[in-house]
Amino acid sequence: MKLEYDKDADAAYLYMQYPVKEGAAKKTIQLNDNIILDFDENNKLLGVEILDASKVLNKKVILEAQAS
Repeated sequence: MKLEYDKDADAAYLYMQYPVKEGAAKKTIQLNDNIILDFDENNKLLGVEILDASKVLNKKVILEAQAS
């Protein structure tokens, strides 16, 4: 797994496999205002997008994602 954080968008993406090839996400499910799940054609979870990440994630987790 790999976590990336975009400070300007205040969004994080947790990759279940890295990298995710362009176009691999075939189905997207929005769980709530902040959490979006991406699945491949076999319904395998590819990643989780977290919006307003600074409000949802622990500050330490965000700092570690920015450092990598």
